[in-house]
Amino acid sequence: MLTKKQLQITLSNLQPLSSLNSSLEQYQLEGNLAAEILWHALINEDIEGKVIADLGCGNGILGIAALSLGAKNVYFLDIDKKAITIAKENALGKGIYLNEDVSKFNVKVDTVLMNPPFGVQQRKADKPFLEKAMYCANVIYSLHKIESKNFIAQLAKEHNYTVERIIPTSFDIKKTYSFHKKKKHRVEIGIWILRLSRK
Repeated sequence: MLTKKQLQITLSNLQPLSSLNSSLEQYQLEGNLAAEILWHALINEDIEGKVIADLGCGNGILGIAALSLGAKNVYFLDIDKKAITIAKENALGKGIYLNEDVSKFNVKVDTVLMNPPFGVQQRKADKPFLEKAMYCANVIYSLHKIESKNFIAQLAKEHNYTVERIIPTSFDIKKTYSFHKKKKHRVEIGIWILRLSRK
C-alpha cells in the first residue's frame, strides 16, 4: 500500500489536461489535495475493495488515486472527450471510461469521488453532479466552495443524506483563462463527506 506522500507524488506526476474549457469550469486538481481527499476516504473504509465513480474525472486524478489504494474498479466519466483520452492514458487503461454527460450515468457504485464545477460561470453547476452522486452511491467525497454550505446541507436533507464532515481547505487557481486577472487566486473550499442516512 502506498503512503500518503507516495500517493501525492504519483498523482502530481500525472499528465494534466492539455487544454481547459472555461464553460465546463475545468481546473487541474493538484496532487496534494487529491491525496488528502483519498486519504480520508481510505481511513473511512470507502476505497479498498469498493466500486468507485469519478464524476467529471478530468485527467482521472481521483479515480487513479482510488485504484492506487485498492479500489475494485473505477468508472471514469467526463463530457470532455479529450479528458477521457488523457485519463485513460494516465490510468494505463485500468477502469471503465464513459464520455458522456453526468445525467446519463446510472450505475450503482459504493463511493463517488468528484471535483465538480464550482458554479462560478453557471450558478449551481455542481447541483446535477451532487444529485447524480446521491442517486448512485451511499457515500460521496466532493469539493465545493465553502459558501455552498447551506445549499449542500439542504440538498442532502432532501435526498436523505447526512453531511458527515466538511474539511476546510483552499485551492490555488492559476491564471488559466483570459478573464483571470491575477497570476494566482486562492479559493476557500471544503471537502464534503456525504453519507446516505440509515432509516
